[in-house]
Amino acid sequence: MAKKRQKHTQSNAVTKDKEDKLTLSDALNEEMLAKLKETKMELSAKAREEEEKRQEKLKRERLEKEKNKSFAELLDEYGDGGTKY
Repeated sequence: MAKKRQKHTQSNAVTKDKEDKLTLSDALNEEMLAKLKETKMELSAKAREEEEKRQEKLKRERLEKEKNKSFAELLDEYGDGGTKY
């Protein structure tokens, strides 16, 4: 019986500690929180745009490399089927 009381008391202390702690959003005022969210959105949009530019650059480089291949490289890559056509 004493063990049950001890567990109950400990669990109450833990929940009370959680309630006493303030979260970051509680400590910040609404204006500052809105500004942080706006900044986060801007940064994520900028990162997305940079990633798209990087992907586009890689694609152009691949196409340029394919375009500039010599006949020997193309023959090695695709092979000779040995047919007339």
